[in-house]
Amino acid sequence: MYDPAQLRTFLTVAQTLSFTQAAHRLGLRQSTVSQHVRRLEEAAGRTLFTRDTHSVELTEDGEAMLGFARTILQANERAAAFFRGSRPRGRLRFGASEDFVLTRLPEILESFRRDHPEVDLELTVELSGTLHKELEAGRLDLVLAKRRTGDTHGELVWRSPLTWIGAPRLRIDPDRPLPLILFPPPGITRARALEVLEQHGLPWRISCTSTSLSGLIAAARAGLGIMAHTRGLIPPGLTQIPARAGLPDLGDVDFVLLQGREDGRAREAASALSSAILAGADRLHRQV
Repeated sequence: MYDPAQLRTFLTVAQTLSFTQAAHRLGLRQSTVSQHVRRLEEAAGRTLFTRDTHSVELTEDGEAMLGFARTILQANERAAAFFRGSRPRGRLRFGASEDFVLTRLPEILESFRRDHPEVDLELTVELSGTLHKELEAGRLDLVLAKRRTGDTHGELVWRSPLTWIGAPRLRIDPDRPLPLILFPPPGITRARALEVLEQHGLPWRISCTSTSLSGLIAAARAGLGIMAHTRGLIPPGLTQIPARAGLPDLGDVDFVLLQGREDGRAREAASALSSAILAGADRLHRQV
């Protein structure tokens, strides 16, 4: 039998690819996180991570363990909820960033609705900047979105590098302004891209603006320009712009969960959905 505490730690390391970030999320010492992973590897008789001083990666056996860990932990949670005799209920207004439109977030929401039929889930898909404002105004109860550079609030779900992407045959003319495909304000990725280009003194022009990720992808596939995007979620038909193009580094972006200030049923339901998203966060790295 596998220890649920060790499985939860393993799953958190797999999602963050960082023992330090996993320890922070779980409220544990980093040595305890390492101990949990080591004991789970001993119980499985397999190596689950390859790691050095700079990176942490799942092994093939670690990828296999993800599904088992998620299933076991979800079963534990359902059993605990049943015997507690208290189930979340009422309306839950949940906002998700456009970035997750093409991921497996719908699978997580489907499982949540099946496990919590008394919760009336209302989904809003918007730009991260807009979701932050809606949460602050009390119009949303829970948000899964990017975090602005320098912000520390929210519970970290996933950290990923940003990268420049475009159509495979796109060629960048160094003598002309960079053609940009952007979300409109207050898009967080938009702000980061423009800030970095201004810092490096690179000229640019906007070739497409859309509030829809599908619209931006269509423009990029048509070769209208380049866009800043999460490296772990590059859409099919697009590719990273090669380093020889000389584009500046965009840094990392954090995806976080933020809860509203309301108490009562909404907070209880928001906490339950937060737990479900954190348990299945590795699926947010994957396209449908």
